[in-house]
Amino acid sequence: MSTSSPLKGFDKLSSHLPVLKKRFGLARLLLIPALIAFLIYMFFSIEDSTWQLWLLDGEVVLGTLGYAILSLFFRLKDALKEQYGPKAFELAFTRIALPGLTIVFSVAARVGYIPGPPIPHFVGYPVLPILGGLLILIGAMLWIRAVDAIGVDYLTMLYVYHPREGQVVDHAIYGVIRHPVYAAGLWIIFGLALLNGTWFGPVLAVFFLLGVWGWLRLVEEKELIERFGPSYIEYRKRVPAFLPRPGQIPVFFHFLFTGR
Repeated sequence: MSTSSPLKGFDKLSSHLPVLKKRFGLARLLLIPALIAFLIYMFFSIEDSTWQLWLLDGEVVLGTLGYAILSLFFRLKDALKEQYGPKAFELAFTRIALPGLTIVFSVAARVGYIPGPPIPHFVGYPVLPILGGLLILIGAMLWIRAVDAIGVDYLTMLYVYHPREGQVVDHAIYGVIRHPVYAAGLWIIFGLALLNGTWFGPVLAVFFLLGVWGWLRLVEEKELIERFGPSYIEYRKRVPAFLPRPGQIPVFFHFLFTGR
């Protein structure tokens, strides 16, 4: 007798990703992304020892490549659905979205260990690691709460290929920030940048912020506008993307600590 997963949205997701129902299914799904992440890490290691003049350039190029690959998940949607029908999401997620996300996440992790010119030890320097750790903690809490609120089916963009199964997430946090999952990632990335101790950490974090903003404006929010029309445009004007407005900070931290 089958039992439902306690993870919100997992049953819906696994109905479109049958590999998750198999033994060691998640490990099999993540095998290729793990290999890609390892190869990128090796590239960065070689870059550190031989191509230091190209530091940041390689990261920006790889990050752009990751977003370009990920955009195909949206751009090829109609063609894949026409050719593969119900299996289009499985194909697009495993062969396009996962590799693209792996590249993007690898570049994001690079913020924490990219070498570069050290930040001078000014008067407030000892505060930076503390602030960095706090940002990472807030980001991790926000990510857990946001995923619990939206479900892993929404997190993996199942709604793009199966819009009828995608439900509008009605939660208080979406009245505070539009993209809590992306915001969580950015909090963590800027925390890593402060822990890094070099100028290249914060610089790469800013590049990553610009990349996320461009991705949302040009790809993901474009999809949401096509789906919800003028109401989403009005929502975008009303609610900030990543940081709560001062008056909404208590609501933000209430969500962090309670999930409500």
